[in-house]
Amino acid sequence: MTLTRPPSRTAGTGRHARAAGTGRTVAVLVLIVLAALIPVLGPSPALHGTGEAEAPGTGGIALLRTVLFAALSVPVGELIVNRLARSLPGTPPERPRSWSPYAAAAGFVAALGLASVVATGNLVPDSVADIDAGGLYESRDGKLALLEVNGFLAACLCATSRRPGLQVWPLAAVIVAEALRAHPTTEYSPLLGSGLTLVHLTCASLWVGGLLYVLRTLRQWRGAEAGPALLGLYARVAAVLLAAITATGVCSSLRRMPPGTIADQLTDTAYGRVLLAKVILVAAVAALALWARIRLSRAADPLTACSPARAEVVALGVVVAVSGLLTALPVPIRW
Repeated sequence: MTLTRPPSRTAGTGRHARAAGTGRTVAVLVLIVLAALIPVLGPSPALHGTGEAEAPGTGGIALLRTVLFAALSVPVGELIVNRLARSLPGTPPERPRSWSPYAAAAGFVAALGLASVVATGNLVPDSVADIDAGGLYESRDGKLALLEVNGFLAACLCATSRRPGLQVWPLAAVIVAEALRAHPTTEYSPLLGSGLTLVHLTCASLWVGGLLYVLRTLRQWRGAEAGPALLGLYARVAAVLLAAITATGVCSSLRRMPPGTIADQLTDTAYGRVLLAKVILVAAVAALALWARIRLSRAADPLTACSPARAEVVALGVVVAVSGLLTALPVPIRW
């Protein structure tokens, strides 16, 4: 795949083009900072004025879930990008060093921390003596927490084995467990909610982890002709993932916030405020992705698309953190 640009279209490059590009970058970054202000400061600002009480350990739980989501994204992204690279002709054999074992280890620690919270009745334990490990087998949430712990442990072992591709199965088990955990049986149509979360979390992990590994791969290949082809192929996959993420996210939000109450709940509840911040962040990420796609197809040097792609992966990291906080906040409507 060769991407070129006619000479007449390169006349606008130079100082003015760089200034325009810098202006767009600054505008997007300002938007990201404004959207991330509430979640970055923690749950207290999001809860201020809503009348909702902050649950004990909300900040710590949000951090653990952020680590868990990131730990899912890294290995899943490596798996899909390696698969995409194998489908392209003439790709260099070199690959960046895998971060999957480290991600799985971090996920194991985060899942273990979350399991300890479940083992103390969804309270932050003050000491090891407060943790009832045996009680995890007696509840649905406890069994799901143990499944996530064991899933990350198995993924770590697979990642360090001779067949690292096998880690897809324990990672899939973790995603299924997380989807089931997010929708208790007391909720209206819990299987529908779990299905939406399953697709949403899978596509988000592929998008975040895939972009990170694509950028690492391009740096490893150092300007090889297959680099732009890989980035273009990933961009097409990412467009499908974004559509699926948007559709499942909207459906999940409507299940918890009926259309007639959305406007009020987006400003009057902590869940709604952080959800609004996440929507703005995802919109900014989508703009960065579109910018990278335009550069990839029109620029004289397609690899200049890496600049907005790097900003995109940073913004996606913020989205992951916001998602972690969102799972720790009280749901505005309980079925």
